[in-house]
Amino acid sequence: MAVFFAVALLAVTCPSMAFDMGQSTRCVTIPNRMKVCKDVGYSEMRLPNFPGSQQPGTLRWCPVQRTGGLCCRPGCHPQAQTFLCSLIAPVCLDTFIRTCGSLCVAVRDSCAPVHACQGHPWPAALDCDRFPAEEDMCLSPHAKSNYFTKGIPKVACQNCPSVEEAPAVKTVLDSFCQHDFAVTAKLHRRRSPAGEPEYEIDGRVEFIRQGPLLPYDTQHLLQQWLLINLGCANGLVRPGRSQLCVLTGSVQHDGTLALTRVFPWNKKDASIAAATRKWKHHRC
Repeated sequence: MAVFFAVALLAVTCPSMAFDMGQSTRCVTIPNRMKVCKDVGYSEMRLPNFPGSQQPGTLRWCPVQRTGGLCCRPGCHPQAQTFLCSLIAPVCLDTFIRTCGSLCVAVRDSCAPVHACQGHPWPAALDCDRFPAEEDMCLSPHAKSNYFTKGIPKVACQNCPSVEEAPAVKTVLDSFCQHDFAVTAKLHRRRSPAGEPEYEIDGRVEFIRQGPLLPYDTQHLLQQWLLINLGCANGLVRPGRSQLCVLTGSVQHDGTLALTRVFPWNKKDASIAAATRKWKHHRC
C-alpha cells in the first residue's frame, strides 16, 4: 500500500521566487529533513530550487493542517512525489530539467480535490500555464493506463457517513436494501513520517452486496475515499489499530461514490454477523 505524506512548503507560495536560469547553481545532498524526496531515485539536488533558496536547510516543512502552501500527498496521483521533488529538489544534471505543464495539470486535477476537501486550494504559485509545453525538454506524465475505465465510480468529497455502533439486525439488513453496495473492509490508521494520520485498507475487501462496484477496483476506490475524506476517516479508527467495518453506500447520478453508513464490526456484535448470514436469503 502506498505511503501518503502531508507536507507544505512555505516559500513556494511566492510566484516571484521561481527558478531563474541566470543564477549560479550548485549541487548539494538532499537533506534528511526532506523525507518526501529521500527515496525519489537520486541523492543530490540542484540549488536554487523552485522557491529560489540557496540553503536547503531553510526549507521548512510542516503538517498541511497547520499551514497553507504546496500540499502534496503522493497517494493522490502516481507522480505527485515526482512533481513535488522536481520543484523543491531538482535532480543535479548538466541540464536543468523542468516540469512539463502536462504533468502539473495531471497532478493538479487529481490532487486538488483531495486538498480542497480539507480546506487547502491549489496554490496560485503553481499555475500550470507557467510550466513549459510538452515539446520542450521537461518531465512529462506517464502514459495513461489503457484498461477499461468507463462506468467506474469516482470518489469525491462528501458529508461524513453515519457511524452506528451495535446496530440491530433489522437496521443492518435495511441498510443493505437501501443502498447500492455493502462491503466489509479493515481500516488501519497510522502516523506518517510527517506526523499526520494515514489510513489504508488492511487486507482484502469482501462483498456483501456488490452492486455497481468492480472487484479489481473497489479496494482502490475505498483507499481514495479515505485519502480525500480525511476528516471523516479520523472519526472511524483509533490510532495504531485496525477496525473491521461494514460499509454501505451508493453511486450518485454524477457517477461519484458516496459512503452512507459505517457499522464497526467488533467481536461482540453478533447482530452484524447474523445480518450478513440472513442477507443471502433476505427479500427487501
